[in-house]
Amino acid sequence: MEHFGYLFAAYSIVFAAIFLYMIFLWRRHAALESELRALEARLGALAEASAGADSAVGADAPPQQ
Repeated sequence: MEHFGYLFAAYSIVFAAIFLYMIFLWRRHAALESELRALEARLGALAEASAGADSAVGADAPPQQ
């Protein structure tokens, strides 16, 4: 038990590193979630614009047989 201080220091460093890594992952995950939401919104807007353009073109076209 004479080297208990070294053991405590080693575990403290490992837990601090894991904690910092978890914070890094949490922030990265939040940034990716935000980017994903923005991409979903852009995709939805493009789909709506495409659907609107298709219906406008379809109204002018003659009926197909």
